[in-house]
Amino acid sequence: MTLLETTVVGSYPQPDWLVDRENLGGRLPPRVRAREIWRVAEPFLEQAQDDATLVAIRAMERAGIDVISDGEIRRESYSNRLANALEGLDPDKPGTALDRTGHPNPVPRVVGPVRRGRPIEVRDLEFLRANTDRKVKITLPGPFTVTQQAQNDYYPDVEAWAMDVAAAINEEINDLFAAGADVVQMDEPYLQARPDQARAYALKAINRALQGVQGTTALHSCFGYAHIVHNRMQAYPFLAELNDSAVDQISIEAAQPKLDLSVLRSVPDKTIVLGVLDLGDSTIETPEIVANRIRAALEYVSPERLVLAPDCGMKYLPRNVADGKLSAMVSAARTVRKELGG
Repeated sequence: MTLLETTVVGSYPQPDWLVDRENLGGRLPPRVRAREIWRVAEPFLEQAQDDATLVAIRAMERAGIDVISDGEIRRESYSNRLANALEGLDPDKPGTALDRTGHPNPVPRVVGPVRRGRPIEVRDLEFLRANTDRKVKITLPGPFTVTQQAQNDYYPDVEAWAMDVAAAINEEINDLFAAGADVVQMDEPYLQARPDQARAYALKAINRALQGVQGTTALHSCFGYAHIVHNRMQAYPFLAELNDSAVDQISIEAAQPKLDLSVLRSVPDKTIVLGVLDLGDSTIETPEIVANRIRAALEYVSPERLVLAPDCGMKYLPRNVADGKLSAMVSAARTVRKELGG
């Protein structure tokens, strides 16, 4: 085990030749398909996405990241690649749901029983696994967040819907581990946006998604992309509850919201994946700034239970900024490891 292991939350900046970044950055994260963001014609798109994924892999390797992702290069948003592939959802005749910013956003409609008819991200993972010798993680949206990003026109209650989504995610997670994933992460940002609803059924759904899973699992929860959500909460309304979940790692942002790190005491049984890079500021932190954030966290959590990451996905950053921040994090981790004698 690497002390103070470094990782990413998920996304890495997609290159301008692959996506229209002005279009991507000027809208809410898409919940239905957003084919218009791609600059490459459909017959050549998968090949182009593969090539861009290799760019992301090599960038993370070059920065020295211990556990890398595929950069979510093939995704229009962190959630819509999986959500729109589930049976029972109609993405072509969308409904509407309020985004966490309070603005309406087109979303898929639930029109029948939600099922996973086929593997969805397994090829993504296989491509990643075949192109690096680093440990690898892959992400997918969690069941609570999926229920917040669709219009329910079928289920009598949201909990029944969430449990079917969780069963589908469970099948996908098991296949991802079978394909070689070292870490599988569920993204659940809406736990913080809608904590009262989360208390009603989120833990039950999260635990169903992880039922029988063999492998290291993570759950990322945050306040939204820094590019989209500018006003951050400075405390997590739904965090201590996750100590009772079946997940192994809890990934949270801390740098941009200047989180009171004493909150880490509320999840004593989990490994903490701590955000130590502020993605709301395009300034590249010095390694010493990042090292000070790590040292502050070590007052509340042992180094054996601490993993280092950006606050959130890096999708909206310029690529040179993302690379600089990742390198600063790796350098800071190396410095603090030496201080600890690791």
